[in-house]
Amino acid sequence: MPKRLVLIGAGEMAQIACEYFEHDSDYEVAGFSVERQYLTGSTLAGKPVVPYEELEAYFPPSEFEAFVAIPASQLNRLRTRFYLDAKQRGYRFATYVSSRAFVWRNAQIGENSFIFENNVIQPFVRIGNNCILWSGNHVGHRTVVHDHVFVASHAVISGFCEIGESSFVGVNTTFNDHVKVAADNVIGSGALVHRDTEQGRIYVGSPAKAVPDRSSFDVRL
Repeated sequence: MPKRLVLIGAGEMAQIACEYFEHDSDYEVAGFSVERQYLTGSTLAGKPVVPYEELEAYFPPSEFEAFVAIPASQLNRLRTRFYLDAKQRGYRFATYVSSRAFVWRNAQIGENSFIFENNVIQPFVRIGNNCILWSGNHVGHRTVVHDHVFVASHAVISGFCEIGESSFVGVNTTFNDHVKVAADNVIGSGALVHRDTEQGRIYVGSPAKAVPDRSSFDVRL
């Protein structure tokens, strides 16, 4: 019997997650949930959409797992808020790993994480909770991706790197070996990161440099 799942969110990320869970996992998506003020309809993809405030009444945590299907909004804070709240309410979380991803046998991937197709995750990699890795990334050996991170497509993260909590990694970025990205960073598309970064900063260019007088929280994701 497929495991039953409720998706928290009803936007594009939630609809994409529904496709992958339904057609490439042992989960069956039972419905969606958003906060009452954002309800715009009662169904989505032929499944019910229920108020998040009443989630347990429709999808009790004793019977359903959850997945928070929200992208990098507010530097991952929105997804993190729902993840932590649903965890406190007793939900267990699904993790999706594409059947078309390469994940070495001793790599570790946390809960409420989503690994799209064509990701390469090498030996001894650790990926935290509540992370999203879009398609086509390379995560080198011994790298640690901390909790609440979003990695867009075609990033090359070399060996022994760290990607700090709640950071956003843009498309086509490159990280040299042993680079430590601090928490709350935004790494712009195409950046080459060759040295450690500072917390809460935006980095762009090749080689990557911090944008002066701007915080990563200024970026609208």
